[in-house]
Formats: sequence, structure tokens, C-alpha cells
Amino acid sequence: MKLMSRLFGAAAFAALSSTALPAFADGGTLVIASTQVPRHLNGAVQSGIATAVPSTQIFASPLRYDENWEPQPYLAKSWDVSEDGLTVTLNLVDNATFHDGEAVTSEDVAYSIMTTKANHPFKSMFAPVESIDTPDAQTVVINLSSPHPALLLALSPALAPVLPKHVFDDGQDIKSHPMNATPVGSGPFMLEEFKPGEAIVLKKNPNFFLEGRPKLDEIIVRIIKDPSALLIAMENGEADMYPFMAGSQEIRRLEKADHLTVTADGYAAVGPINWLAFNTASPKLSDVRVRQAIAYAVDRDFITKALHRGVSSPQRGPIIEGSPFFDASIPAYDTDLDKAKALMTEAGFADGMELTIDYIPGPKEQQQSIAEYMKSQLKKIGIDVTVRAAPDFPTWAGRVGGHDFELSMDIVFNWGDPVIGVHRTYLSNNIRQGVIWSNTQQYANDKVDSLLNAAAVEIDPEKRKALYSEFQQIVATDLPVYWINALPYHTAYDAKLQNVPTGIWGSMHPLDMVSWGE
Repeated sequence: MKLMSRLFGAAAFAALSSTALPAFADGGTLVIASTQVPRHLNGAVQSGIATAVPSTQIFASPLRYDENWEPQPYLAKSWDVSEDGLTVTLNLVDNATFHDGEAVTSEDVAYSIMTTKANHPFKSMFAPVESIDTPDAQTVVINLSSPHPALLLALSPALAPVLPKHVFDDGQDIKSHPMNATPVGSGPFMLEEFKPGEAIVLKKNPNFFLEGRPKLDEIIVRIIKDPSALLIAMENGEADMYPFMAGSQEIRRLEKADHLTVTADGYAAVGPINWLAFNTASPKLSDVRVRQAIAYAVDRDFITKALHRGVSSPQRGPIIEGSPFFDASIPAYDTDLDKAKALMTEAGFADGMELTIDYIPGPKEQQQSIAEYMKSQLKKIGIDVTVRAAPDFPTWAGRVGGHDFELSMDIVFNWGDPVIGVHRTYLSNNIRQGVIWSNTQQYANDKVDSLLNAAAVEIDPEKRKALYSEFQQIVATDLPVYWINALPYHTAYDAKLQNVPTGIWGSMHPLDMVSWGE
């Protein structure tokens, strides 16, 4: 996304605030079904679906995005990007309050951006932010050390929740702050109850700064760990929406339910990649020849066509294949068991080795099934694999974030722009103990660091593309990750629901316009 000087004024904000909405009844409850268990609800210091869906309802952000990738007003009614791309000025609304009644000010926005920069796994997201000025309560001036082609996108709901400074800035560690589980925001819904592993109950914010919103009285996120039970809940009406559905059987089964609508719309910015991660610091996996041998042993086509019944599409590199930055010329590692065995011998493991593979609990088809396939497939090249299950998502996240793994299945998003969602996995300065979806592979390559740092500030699309092409060629050789497939995300929802978000962030977007129809 190219930065350019442009001013979004009061007219755009007025349109957002007073757009004539269809005459559907206000009120009612929306039940969202999920298999994932969030650690907490503060999206400023935790990434992922489990946190982002409730976090974007509790917290407002400076901007929001429409389905055409265009930024729209939210807490900022207008904004301006300087001609040199080094200053971004946000002009905030003057009627936004947090759920405790305190006004949202420029100090809160500045605190939130700097807190996210310091603590979020996506370290590159706000890396160029040098300082933030707050000349008055409604003006935020973001000063950049270099142009940032993805800054406006980074200020949208899934990535930039605005925290109340008076609540969180009390000297406690923000990553373990007790208010992460009982947060106060300025979004359309207020936290009523958080039962970890069971449910999140959100109530309508009666003082939301956008007039006439939200339409719903309540949102309940039900954690249903058993995928079969989740499908039954959708079929019998106990749950109304199932976002981020990726299983082929799930998609086909719910498509047959007359009262449900199933769509693939709403995931344009997500760029979800399913991959096998290598802990490159492990003595067994530090040799690139072992990692390459494993890649040659795996049959990506079998996974996508047989295990996923043709619903998933192959993914050959770190940048989603639908992106203009993807380089199709990178090595694909088509299945070659003889080459795999030869590489194992060259690396000194002619007699084989033992490895353990982890996987995310929940999305069985995309995770556990592939892990079990790896066990049988890698046996063919002398690797004895133990599949290690985790009882819940936090356990898996603790292992991978703590670097306590050898191989792990993982699902990682591009998040709209490589500088946000790709850099974090491969930059050596983002090896962060205890932080999931950072550089958990502990991969370090000075040339990769240089290329990504250059791409992060390059405004010219063609020059950025060239930088990303060179980066992809290197990591496809080094293989800190073996990329498998793009997830076929779909949303199933009750056909009576109106204005279900199908923009670039899907349900990781304010649900303030969602309502029940007849």
C-alpha cells in the first residue's frame, strides 16, 4: 500500500456515523463459535484469531478498513500523511469514551501505539515509529524514522487496539497485566464475563461514539473444543456464526444446512499459511540439509488434494501466493525420496534420527492430520517421528513460543502486508523467548535482515517486489519453515444475520453493524 499525502475530513466521518442502514430490528444476541482458547483479550500484546475477534469488539482503533482495502474513519475522523511519508497526523473524534466513562484522548492513542510497538509479536509493524506528539487532546502526530508503506493498515482494528492509559500504564508488565483478562476499551461492546476455555460474553456499549451502533445487545463467543460438537451447534441453531472455518468436511457439511450462509469472503488481508516450523537451534535441525531432506520427503500435493479433498491450495513460500510480492520461481521441493535420503546421509544421519512434532489443537485437518502424515512419510527417510499433542492452545503456544519444540505445525498470517505479517518470522532481532508468532524458529541470516529492513521502508512497489523476491530465494534455500498450503477460510452464519463483515479483516473487525433480520 503506497503512502501518499491525503486528508480524510469530516464528510467521510459523517458518512460513517450516519450512513442509512437497512431497517432491521435492533437487539438480540449473536453466538460466535470457536475452537480456539485465547490467553487473554488484549490484542495490543497478543496476536491471533482467538484474541482478535473479541479484542476488536472491546477496543476501538484509529482507523478501520473497507472491502476495497481503503482506510475509513474510526477513532480518527481524519488523517494526513506528509509528502515525504515521515509524519502521519490523526485527528480524533471528540465524543469517544472508554467503558469506564473516561474520555479517549491523544495520550491514549500514543501510549497504545508505543505499547504495541514494544510488546506485540509483530515487531516490524511499528518499528519506524520514532516518537509521537500530542499537541492537544484530539491530535496525534506520528513521527517516523523512515517511510512506512503499511502504517495505515497497521492502525486498523485487528492490529491497533487503543488502550486506556489510565488503566494499563500503572507500572505493571503489560504482557501479564491482570486487566488483560478484564479489559476496558472504547469499542462497540463491553466485556461482561470471560470464562477461559468456555465463553466470552460481551454486552452492548450504550455510549459508543458512533450513533445508532452497535445494533446487537450481546455477543457471546462460545469455546467449543470438539469440532463435531461445534458443527452440531451450528446446525441446530445453538451457535449463529462460525468464522475461520477451514476444514473441507466442515465447509461441505454446513453448506447443506438450509438456514446457513457459507462464504469465503472476508479474509483478503489474512493471508493464512499452514506450515511446518523447524527449530533451527536444535542440533538435529541446525543443518540445512536435514531441513531440505524433510521438505523433499513431504508430498504437498497429497496433503492438499487427498487430506484436504482439494479445498486447500499449495503454498510454496513465505508470502501468500495471491500476493503481488510472491515469487513463483523459488524452489518448490517437489517430492523426491532419493534426494531426501542422500541429504540425510550428507548431514551425517544415514542411520536416521528421532524427532518430535507438535501441532495446534483444534483444526484437525490442517494440523493433527498433517502431523500424523509426517510421521508416516518421514519414516521413509529414516526419521522416527513422535507426534506430541497439546491439551489446549495455550499449552501449544507456550511450547513453541518458549522454543521447546523440534518440529511444529503452525498457522501464520501475512496480515495484509509483508512488513506486518512476514518480517516477524524471519528477522533475527525478532527472536523473542515466550512470544508466539515471532521468530520462534530462531532463524538468523544477515542478508535476510538487510533485505527485509530495506523493503520495510521502500515506497516504490517494483523495488519492494525485487527485494522480496531476493528474500524469498534465500529463505527457500535456508528453509527455517516448510510451507505447505493456504488455508481455505470460510465463514458460516445464520442467513437471518445482516451486515456480516466481509471486508479484509472479516470477523476481526467491529461487529457494530451486524443485526438480525426477519
